Amino acid sequence: QVQLVESGGGLVQAGGSLRLSCAASGRSFSNYAMGWFRQAPGKGREFVAVISRGGRSTSYTDSVKGRFTITRDNAKNTVYLQMNSLKPEDTAIYYCSAGYTNWGQLPDEYVYWGQGTQVTVSS
Repeated sequence: QVQLVESGGGLVQAGGSLRLSCAASGRSFSNYAMGWFRQAPGKGREFVAVISRGGRSTSYTDSVKGRFTITRDNAKNTVYLQMNSLKPEDTAIYYCSAGYTNWGQLPDEYVYWGQGTQVTVSS
């Protein structure tokens, strides 16, 4: 069992930055690939980024490439999402997830989820 708690969301102007954190408790954090998803009002849950178990490999959805960076610190059981050059279309609830997948981009590939943190980007 893994519990995930996100933090770092908030209100920011377009062009600004935020860093989301996701703290994991439980066992074997390093056994899981970690993903970030987001869900805007009236839309489905969308893949944002994933990082491999060891942190050496990452993948991003096209709309955030070059602006967002996912990292993890296995010693601290924490995964991060650095978000730069934010746009109003990035407004959503951001969810952290853990799964046994390698490069999963579908929500069903993840086993554990956090409660989400709201990110609002004003124009």
